[in-house]
Amino acid sequence: MDITLDSIAKNFSDEDKARELMEHLRWPDGKPICPHCGAVEKVYRLTPKAGSKTRKGLLKCGACRKQFTVTVGTIFEDSHIPLSKWLMAIQLLCASKKGMSAHQLHRMLGMTYKSAWFMAHRIRYAMTQPPLSEKLRGIIEVDETYIGGKGQRPGRNLAKAPVVTLIERGGPARSHHVDHVTTKNLREILTTQVDRGAKLVSDDFQSYRPLKKEFPKHRIVKHSTGRYVHGWAHTNTVEGFYAILKRGINGVYHHVSKKHLHRYLSEFDFRYNRRAIKDGERASQAVLGAEGKRLMYSDPTRKSVR
Repeated sequence: MDITLDSIAKNFSDEDKARELMEHLRWPDGKPICPHCGAVEKVYRLTPKAGSKTRKGLLKCGACRKQFTVTVGTIFEDSHIPLSKWLMAIQLLCASKKGMSAHQLHRMLGMTYKSAWFMAHRIRYAMTQPPLSEKLRGIIEVDETYIGGKGQRPGRNLAKAPVVTLIERGGPARSHHVDHVTTKNLREILTTQVDRGAKLVSDDFQSYRPLKKEFPKHRIVKHSTGRYVHGWAHTNTVEGFYAILKRGINGVYHHVSKKHLHRYLSEFDFRYNRRAIKDGERASQAVLGAEGKRLMYSDPTRKSVR
């Protein structure tokens, strides 16, 4: 099911309808699963009665005897923000190519900046990729960039945050915030995520050179000599990804703390990896990613990468 702003406004602005949509997305076969014990067959719905404290949408598991709603065990649990606003925020973040700031969300959705900031981080958490089940194959481009800092070279500006991204050409992107770009951490990332038989492409940064032992098909494009393409070997795809990432970080978010940078990378990876589908379908997948994840609140005031 596609989640668009038009459909949310027309059909799901009512909280009961929004909850029904969440139930349909989380339990598409119509059989609720207990988030406490995993039971399916013994789950039943509690019907609110006049004078009772039973809430709409409340279910109970006959196996473990615990009550729950569709939001339990997700990023929406214990949130006082209406589900309809959650749906709108998810759609906006999924449809905006370069992201959407918490200030923009708080103005558009009519909530405090603090709530919008926390909501956006919860949504980014839902966008986080699950544990990697298989390695990247084919032609893999790898490159590094530096987020934050101005006017100084990367190696001499402690405010800069190094990011390493792998992109399977025609496939997914996987971005990582690292403390330093060294052969050791590059080897750790690549050997765990890239098939040994893949064609690995990088620029001529010195830390990539020793990786030839692990990846015999490693090709280096010598950017330092003004060469950027050599047959199938180039890093244009990953550099295009970085162009979008930097426009988002610099033009939309402005200040991103190192502590939370990995969540912003998850957001940009999520959109890039679903670039071939519609915005509404991308939003539906983000809702599905919310299951089994909680993110507790902490004060958003902290030193930022500038």
